[in-house]
Amino acid sequence: MKKTKSPKPTEAELEILHILWENGPSTVRFINDVLNKKKAVGYTTTLKIMQIMSEKNLVTRDEENRSHIYSAAYKEDETQKVLLDKFLESAFGGSASKLVMQALGNRKTSKREIEEIREFLDKIEGGVK
Repeated sequence: MKKTKSPKPTEAELEILHILWENGPSTVRFINDVLNKKKAVGYTTTLKIMQIMSEKNLVTRDEENRSHIYSAAYKEDETQKVLLDKFLESAFGGSASKLVMQALGNRKTSKREIEEIREFLDKIEGGVK
């Protein structure tokens, strides 16, 4: 059976997914408490978003206990790939080089980061030194 691409989460859904990726399976209460450390979010708002996420198959829900436990349906890197592919196509016409040039041109890149990028490019080219 072929696995379909993960749905594209909204910004609010992505915040919740980050909490699940970092902490593992969690209750709505736990997720709401973590969200409230950054900004005030009502419990019912968090619950509704998570119910929608369940309908969109972004999360799975274990209903065995009184408190439902939610888990991310997709790994973090799978979701990042889908989001990056969409962003690359829509913003950069599919050009990875335009994306990289823009990213490097807009921020101060450390020497270490540049070395890591060079090492990565060497691996891609098969020219590991």
